[in-house]
Amino acid sequence: MKKYLILLFIIVAVIFVIYKKEGKILPYYEQLTQPYVGVEKNLQDNSQKEAHFVGSQKCKKCHKENYHEWSHSGHPKMIQDVAKNPKAIVANFLKLPADANFKKEDVVYTIGGKFKQRYMLAKDFNGSADYVVGNYQWNVQTGKWQHYKTWHYWYKDAYPHDNMKVPTSKTCDGCHFTGYMSEQKRVEPGISCEACHGPGSEHVKNPKLAVFVASEVDPVRQNEVCLQCHMRNRDNRLKDENISQIYNDAYDYPKGYEAGKSLAKYKMVAPFEMGHETGEFYANGMGKHNRTQGNEYVHSGMAKHGITCINCHDPHTLQPTAQHNSGNALCMKCHSFDSVVGPHEKNLEAHTHHKVDSKGSLCVECHMPKVGRHTGKSPLTVRSHMFGFVTPAQTLKYKMPKETNACYTCHATDKKAGKRSMKQLQKDLESWGMVGWDKQ
Repeated sequence: MKKYLILLFIIVAVIFVIYKKEGKILPYYEQLTQPYVGVEKNLQDNSQKEAHFVGSQKCKKCHKENYHEWSHSGHPKMIQDVAKNPKAIVANFLKLPADANFKKEDVVYTIGGKFKQRYMLAKDFNGSADYVVGNYQWNVQTGKWQHYKTWHYWYKDAYPHDNMKVPTSKTCDGCHFTGYMSEQKRVEPGISCEACHGPGSEHVKNPKLAVFVASEVDPVRQNEVCLQCHMRNRDNRLKDENISQIYNDAYDYPKGYEAGKSLAKYKMVAPFEMGHETGEFYANGMGKHNRTQGNEYVHSGMAKHGITCINCHDPHTLQPTAQHNSGNALCMKCHSFDSVVGPHEKNLEAHTHHKVDSKGSLCVECHMPKVGRHTGKSPLTVRSHMFGFVTPAQTLKYKMPKETNACYTCHATDKKAGKRSMKQLQKDLESWGMVGWDKQ
């Protein structure tokens, strides 16, 4: 009997040690061990391959809680019909510049409104009803109007340099109208249920017929649902053609894609080579603008270890966001001190070398610093999704603005310790033993 008790004690002790070290990873075990199916396979249910988009009202009856949470998030508000909701317009039209090519009464839809807002105007192209975006946008962050040039980004050589000649059907509508990416039909303004679950007509007829559920597939394919829009891209035809061959017909979204299909067959990722700066990325891969979360994420250790977007962001409420994060609580769900996945120090101060209640001990401030802007005239508010800590020396090496460095943003104006240069900040890290040959 005594032997059995000793054996039981040993087993319990072993379980306790394992749980202490790896317990927080256990809920994700099934996800992290999902077999990799590759990026070419269509993961939609056979019935969904014949389905079409029907709109979120069809989902509401059976999925009330998810519908309620989603309807209060930012996704359904990315495109808003001004006739149905005049309050969707957040700009001060009394200060609209005189050379604007539109007036308030011309606006049919608003695009965005959290960081910036653009305005869609009705316009026919070759007899087809379409839209263009006005030549001014409202910068919510600065409270000012500023010029907007639709053709300014990667498709500057694919369209005339005139907003009135660039249809939103080629640029905005694929990501901002549900159904348009696949069917070229504006089924519903904003990002609704079917944008993430695929067309639902067959599921509505028979709930036993499945729609795509990202959380049930391997991490790489799970992320594709978000990366269809949250990753900068090029028209997929540019793999075989040059920009002049698709002039006036270039798409700024993966035309034809539906959740569950192979994104690789529809999307060409914006080109980037580590060590080489581009108009969209710094030389270490960090994005200069918004909508680069996916481009950054694929370089991260999180992605390589199977962590996904929806492990951190609730897919229906979208929380947490850059504006409303949950402090360290979210990160500490997995990253316990002295755990297998680290941090390997005993406590927060030992890890950060900052006081517990200071900005320097907030995970996001060091591992997700603000490096990008929503427009060229916006403040830095777009947080990095690479998660690796960028040292002052690396910031200088990659010729990044000092303001993007996590240390510099605080210590450049530190009145108590005095202003510190990038080189001084680097020496601080080295004196703490945080930077060596293994972390250059």
